[in-house]
Amino acid sequence: MWEWIPIIIILIIIVGFITFFFIRLFSLNEPKKKKIKPPKILRPKDRNRIIHEANRRLAQNPKDPEGLLALAELYYEEGIWDKAFTYYNTLVNLCAINPDIDEFEVSLHCGLAALKLGNLDEAYKNLIVAKTFTDDNFEVCFNLGLLEFARQDYEKAASLFKRANELAPEHVQTIRNLGHSLFKLQKFEEALAQLQKAVELEPNDKSSMFLLAQCYYELSKNEHALTIFSHLRLDAQLGPKAALFAGTIHLNNKNYDKAIMDFEIGLKHKEIKTEIMLELKYRLAAAYIKMAEIAKALVLLEEIYALKPDYKDVGKQLSYYRELTTNKDLQTFLLAPNSEFLTLCRRIASNFFEAGKTKLLNITLNKSEYADILAEVHTKRWEDLVMFRFVRTTGVVGDMVVRDFYTVCKENRADRGFCITAGEFTESAKQFVEARLIDLIDKEEIVKVLKRIASITRV
Repeated sequence: MWEWIPIIIILIIIVGFITFFFIRLFSLNEPKKKKIKPPKILRPKDRNRIIHEANRRLAQNPKDPEGLLALAELYYEEGIWDKAFTYYNTLVNLCAINPDIDEFEVSLHCGLAALKLGNLDEAYKNLIVAKTFTDDNFEVCFNLGLLEFARQDYEKAASLFKRANELAPEHVQTIRNLGHSLFKLQKFEEALAQLQKAVELEPNDKSSMFLLAQCYYELSKNEHALTIFSHLRLDAQLGPKAALFAGTIHLNNKNYDKAIMDFEIGLKHKEIKTEIMLELKYRLAAAYIKMAEIAKALVLLEEIYALKPDYKDVGKQLSYYRELTTNKDLQTFLLAPNSEFLTLCRRIASNFFEAGKTKLLNITLNKSEYADILAEVHTKRWEDLVMFRFVRTTGVVGDMVVRDFYTVCKENRADRGFCITAGEFTESAKQFVEARLIDLIDKEEIVKVLKRIASITRV
């Protein structure tokens, strides 16, 4: 029995070694926990010691990298940006002759310190250098993106913000600035997605909210745009422009009462840019004209003319609507309800030919834009079917309207056609009728016609 004891002892030792080996093996394979360094607390004594030691080294050698770096880091942490920039800038200049200096770190911090000081050229130069070392640093991508945006290179800015967003997906300012950059590039679909996130994360970011509304507007999502613009109308800074957009949407949708309210809200702001004020008054005048309130429109047009006589077509509108206030028939032609407009059209058609009898056969109205009248005219010399088209506009009538009128004339077998408007005809429209039996009656001619029939008994 005793002879087995040495063998048992040897086996125990072997098992012990094997157990220790496997424990050690598994412990090596386990990921080592990184030691978390406590935040650096700089006590007055530590600070004084760092400054004293750094200055001692720099007194011996003004280009001592350790002394320069100690002071640069100290002032950077304390936010004393002018001193931090000075020391980091010196280190940047030493990188070419001293490979031991971490060029990426000193360039990055030098650039960020310059950015804090508002020295954008130095910030840009140093951050560009830092970017040559890595494309995976958030601070480099984000801050360089800000600089490219300030330089109005929105393509580069968007690219940098996209990379920064990949590195820090939840960073609100990155999402915001990416949305702003994409908007500047007129990539409205992409901008919309980013700006929606930015507003969700920062509901008080009115600037992003306004751009979000503009994206909706550009993408013809006017209901969403109108909700935001209406919300921002009272904002001191963005209110006038938001009111302009809201009113324009209502004006285009022929909601003239709401458009007037929007424009008036915009004009009530105390601080308003001149160009926004002029456009608000111009469009408010247009809304009043649509509501047949010519006197109110004239007041606004005169105010615009006093500030800027060459603003759009204000001078032309002024002379036109001043005349309009003295010509009730012309007001009826342009602004009256459809029933009154059609009554006037019948009067014009019935009395268009002085020496002859006119019988009206058919009258049609197209969305308050124009009316067509087919008439049978008898004179001593001729007898024809005549088609009239009355176009309700003071603007320019193009060849598309005239071509359509020509088609209608042929369909009704009319021998002659008269296209009548209170505006003007384009050159292409005039060229189209040169070889056709269609006469174009513009604003100057219709005024003459209205004066001629003014004394005739109304139908």
